[in-house]
Amino acid sequence: MTPEQIECTFKRLRARQPEPTTELLYNSPFELLIAVILSAQATDVSVNQATAKLYPVANTPQAILDLGIARLKSYIKTIGLFNTKAENVINTCKVLLEHHGGDVPDSREALEALPGVGRKTANVILNTAFGHPTIAVDTHIFRVSNRTGIAPGKNVLEVEKRLLENVPEEYKRHAHHWLILLGRYTCVARKPKCDQCAINDICPSAFRTTDQNSVNNSDKKTNRKKSKVRAKAAGPTAGRLRQGTAKKNRKKKQSSRN
Repeated sequence: MTPEQIECTFKRLRARQPEPTTELLYNSPFELLIAVILSAQATDVSVNQATAKLYPVANTPQAILDLGIARLKSYIKTIGLFNTKAENVINTCKVLLEHHGGDVPDSREALEALPGVGRKTANVILNTAFGHPTIAVDTHIFRVSNRTGIAPGKNVLEVEKRLLENVPEEYKRHAHHWLILLGRYTCVARKPKCDQCAINDICPSAFRTTDQNSVNNSDKKTNRKKSKVRAKAAGPTAGRLRQGTAKKNRKKKQSSRN
């Protein structure tokens, strides 16, 4: 995409959703931090269902430590990898109390030092909780960035760097949420809903993007069907002839090797 098309993209996304935000439910930076840690390889819906029961009981570092790891697991056991996540949450609470007075730090270095917090999680916290113009790249944003040409890259870090270079300054604050919502609901992986997309007239992949695996699987099924039809039409004699030819070819190969 050209710089003009990229600016047009975000202008249209902003017109549709002036104030986008995360779909994780939270009332404090700490609640958001825990929700994002729990959301790794899990849906926002499943995390919200778990935290809706957890946070009324414990929503501070000290309260979760008082809860203990066994009881914490009972609240988050419906989320994938809950054993590992429970340990990370407990250890994160310890670090927050020991080094940050129980508050969530607003620096990348301090956030990434917390157990269970990587670059993507740190970006989400910095952007959503503290308003930093960071852009966390997840599966949806990686796909949208490459498919639209807004910020093509071979890995998430490369895509993130190009997004920070290509996205106009006035749109960086909400770029993460605009792109993730676009990828989650419109520019989906297998069958993108191009007819509903705000940028279908400038996206280079509009109305022609399909999931390659689906195409390959479909082609394989079609070829198998055609082979069966041809074999049935030829009858059993043709099958025996093919088997005989295959045996002769194997014998020729063996003799040539000897």
